[in-house]
Amino acid sequence: MKQTNLYEAIFKRKSVRKYDLNPLDENTLAEISAYTNVLKPIDSKIKTEMMIVSQEQIKNLLPIKSPHYIVVSSENKEGYLTNVGFMLQQMDLFLSINGIGSCWVGMAKPIKAVKEGLTLEFVIAMAFGKAEEPLHRNSTQEFKRKTLSEISSGSGMEEQLEAVRLAPSATNGQPWYFVVNKDTIDAFCIKPNFIRALMYERMNKIDMGIAFCHFWLASKQLGKDIEFIHHSTAQDNPPKGYDYTATIKVK
Repeated sequence: MKQTNLYEAIFKRKSVRKYDLNPLDENTLAEISAYTNVLKPIDSKIKTEMMIVSQEQIKNLLPIKSPHYIVVSSENKEGYLTNVGFMLQQMDLFLSINGIGSCWVGMAKPIKAVKEGLTLEFVIAMAFGKAEEPLHRNSTQEFKRKTLSEISSGSGMEEQLEAVRLAPSATNGQPWYFVVNKDTIDAFCIKPNFIRALMYERMNKIDMGIAFCHFWLASKQLGKDIEFIHHSTAQDNPPKGYDYTATIKVK
């Protein structure tokens, strides 16, 4: 497992839902575990932990069974859900580019014995293993996604936004909207109604982190760095139906 150009995986990855339930070999699992320690966070001050568990150590309400899961826990601080989304999407792409299937499983939880052993709050899990279905898409035409004009306004940063457009999200909701400025881009998350908020508000914040991960990787591919900042004007003037999340400064 040597491929680490995560950007390339953006354009062909897919959520794998059918797995060979035979465990991966110990060396592969060790490499995956080691990679969890080098993931880049949005906020390094938020403590996070990731551990690999077996199928028997997870309860999943959805009919997705895999031999392994990455269980993510975190300090409950401002921005922690978005931070987890940013980090775990790097893992999703790393697995994909190295020939291993993976899938975000928002309805899965570790069994009581595992959960009691966590020192931080459980956030989400990711299924992974050898795929028993096509691992990659043949082209970006196979993605069912909104258009760039539906997720953004303004001109510029099209390459980064195209990477964001292809990002996975809970129930493919794509809750993000971006307003492009000269050298910054304001990010907003859809404001769910009361009923949907009960189910999706938490996941939407994770989804924003996934989108930010794709934006960061695309910027990095273009030789640019990014910084997350707060913009009070953007916060006070969100598009109708959206809440402000952050502003990204492209350098």
